[in-house]
Amino acid sequence: MAIRKLTIIGMLGAFIFLAMAPLVCAQTGDKQAGTSADVAARVAKLEQQTADAKSSADNAWMLTSSALVLMMTGPGLALFYGGLVRKKNVLGTMMQSFALMVIITVLWALFSYSFAFGSGNGFIGGFEHALLKRVGATPDADYAATIPAQTYMVYQLMFAIITPALIAGAFAERMKFSATVLFTVLWSIIVYDPMAHMVWGKGGFLNASLGGRFPTLDFAGGTVVHVTSGVSALVCAVYLGKRLGYPKEPMPPHSVVLSFIGACLLWVGWFGFNAGSALASGSLATSAFVATHFAAATAALGWAGAEWIRNGKPSVLGGISGAVAGLVAITPASGFVTPMAALMIGLVAGVFCYWMVAKVKANLGYDDSLDAFGVHGAGGTIGALLTGVFAVSAVNPIFKDAQGKPLASGLIEGNAHQLLNQLVGVVIAWVLAIVGTLIILKIVEATVGLRVSKEDEIEGLDLSQHGEEGYIWEAPA
Repeated sequence: MAIRKLTIIGMLGAFIFLAMAPLVCAQTGDKQAGTSADVAARVAKLEQQTADAKSSADNAWMLTSSALVLMMTGPGLALFYGGLVRKKNVLGTMMQSFALMVIITVLWALFSYSFAFGSGNGFIGGFEHALLKRVGATPDADYAATIPAQTYMVYQLMFAIITPALIAGAFAERMKFSATVLFTVLWSIIVYDPMAHMVWGKGGFLNASLGGRFPTLDFAGGTVVHVTSGVSALVCAVYLGKRLGYPKEPMPPHSVVLSFIGACLLWVGWFGFNAGSALASGSLATSAFVATHFAAATAALGWAGAEWIRNGKPSVLGGISGAVAGLVAITPASGFVTPMAALMIGLVAGVFCYWMVAKVKANLGYDDSLDAFGVHGAGGTIGALLTGVFAVSAVNPIFKDAQGKPLASGLIEGNAHQLLNQLVGVVIAWVLAIVGTLIILKIVEATVGLRVSKEDEIEGLDLSQHGEEGYIWEAPA
């Protein structure tokens, strides 16, 4: 009987197990399915948080870089140029930089950003972003996929501000303030906007990353900023003629101290100019940062050394001018070259720009008051060409084959054709700057006039153009 009872109990247990098995399996399956869905949701959330963190980091860096580039104009360039002129022109010279911070900002918001970075043809953008339409928090993936389009817009605005301000160094101490305002408005529209579009804009003729006809490597503005402003400066200097008394009367800087402070601010701000052009807070920004600093150092050594050999002593003005020349020359190359190549570019630029200022300007006799052409035009040109020599794909693989594999970037890596592309970019910048500037000067001369009167020039721009003095020395009571 005991055996029989055990058998019945065993059979009953088996029956219960078989009856419950589907329910247990169903619950287990539901639990596993729930677990899988939960894991997928967590992974998706983590990926979104990672993307948001990267976007926040990149945006913080780009806003910081925007502020650094604005600092290059005011106070950097304002102090640098202001110290180089005579005392009676210090306010007038500094006001030229400040005025552009105001005027170009308004133009950029109305239509210039759209002309430079909107869709158009190979030479100029259209009106799609006029009045900053569709320029908000959503990134424009063609330009910078991890930052708001508005951040990209305001960063590029700072470049548009400083570029025409550089030209003022050539016509310092002799152009009317009204002429300066009209000239820079027209120059921004006729020269800067088209050049920026050709090199950096969608469909631009010289754009290296978006399929331009002649892909010119210009990481942060060698052609767009320095060649155009420097060559335009030369045209202005020749067209306006020399200052009264130049070169017979001595016209030394009234305060090298101010210029020294301005140059140091330019050096610091240039990290936003070049490293910020990586458009993200990654390793490429680091590479551009290092290249920028190294080139400035060797250029200062090159200029000061050449001056020391020629004159028997290195000047403070020579040292800071050399640093600026190196910063100019490394600008197009900063995101494409190694630190050792940056040292070489800086050294070449320092010696070359010193030769342009000390010998070529004296031999040709033009009055480029603050050497805007000798530093920016010459330095930008040599820097753009040397970019085609020293650029390497290990730093920035901008050229790729159909399979996505990096191709050679510059001459030393085996891409000799890139030198031709760089030359085309430089030639276009030169021609656009020369022709555009001549047309603008004719328009300004026919409307408001270009040059102050002889009496106003003798009195100085501070009083004649603004009714103020930079320094008032009062005898003690």
